[in-house]
Amino acid sequence: MGVLNATPDSFSDGGQLPTPQAVVDRARTLLEEGADVLDLGGESTRPNAAPVTAAVELMRVLPALAALRKSFPDTPISIDTYKAEVAKVAVRAGADIVNDVWGCAYGLGKKQRRAAKLPPSPMAETVAKLRCPVILMHNRPEPKYADFWKDVLDDLEMSVTLARNAGVKKNQIWLDPGFGFAKDAAQNLEVLKNLGRIVELGFPVLLGTSRKSTIGRVLGDAPAGERLEGTAATLVWGIQQGCAMVRGHEVAPLRKFIRMADAVKAGNKWQS
Repeated sequence: MGVLNATPDSFSDGGQLPTPQAVVDRARTLLEEGADVLDLGGESTRPNAAPVTAAVELMRVLPALAALRKSFPDTPISIDTYKAEVAKVAVRAGADIVNDVWGCAYGLGKKQRRAAKLPPSPMAETVAKLRCPVILMHNRPEPKYADFWKDVLDDLEMSVTLARNAGVKKNQIWLDPGFGFAKDAAQNLEVLKNLGRIVELGFPVLLGTSRKSTIGRVLGDAPAGERLEGTAATLVWGIQQGCAMVRGHEVAPLRKFIRMADAVKAGNKWQS
């Protein structure tokens, strides 16, 4: 999955794609380098980023989406949003997948999350009506855990329940461990180390570690542009743990690591 940020303030590439043509040009490069899916976002999800309204988000993504759909009619495109309104308009305008960093649980408080009966989820209901795949990422309002793994798995199962209660089919659901979201550096490394525990939930898993601050810390406070090797190491580890798709800003250099990791995992079943 290649990243396309139509935002002015994303943590590593904000402002680099200011026009629909710039988005198309970047997408063409990603696809030529081997990307299979394009992930388009119109609101930064970095820590402390200023939230934007649905109207602003749509103003950023719709022209880019139209240009992408015209230039690459057969390429799967995901819309990176947690707003039901944006998801609905974007999918009707040509997006294929909803990539929700709040796992259909945006706005749910602690009591609602722990309630015996979960409230309806606007995003889940929207996805069910759109009949499209949805990626449910692990996230929570505060990075506080009583029992880290139990809480993470419970949160993901809650997201799945929200989606299933709304009518989303099981085969339309993906999970994302939320590397870099509501977790400190050690917790990010822990969720990656034991990613197989999420894979065991029975849904395909997307892993997005590209250029994240935890990688920078491990590599001696390396800036975002110098985290390629660290990103590659995390993706190779994730593939060995069973993730089904990886998300990255750079495709060509990462593709070699991914191809080798796939081959090692295949073992004597590998074919050239």
